[in-house]
Amino acid sequence: MTESEFIRLSEALFQHIEDQIDENGWDFDCLPSGNVLTIEAENGTQIIVNRHTPNQELWIAAKSGGYHFIEENGTWRSTRDGSEFFAVLNTALSEAAGETVTISGL
Repeated sequence: MTESEFIRLSEALFQHIEDQIDENGWDFDCLPSGNVLTIEAENGTQIIVNRHTPNQELWIAAKSGGYHFIEENGTWRSTRDGSEFFAVLNTALSEAAGETVTISGL
């Protein structure tokens, strides 16, 4: 994919995350800033979603660790263990919120 396509796709993904949080009423603040989407829970816990354009990777930083994802056949997969982006994000958000958070994929 081209750099422009990666940026467009990651922007859509960031917006999708924000929209899902708003539509479901979960208590998070979403703070987009350039290549980073900071999601902050009521208790101050932060989950950082970052796009790394040079490598065309999405990154998640959470209490559970840091994760890098590459796109494979329409799905973002962890370079570490192959886990899916939204599965990792949902786990991090659920742990931060103390309730089940489920954001569907695009």
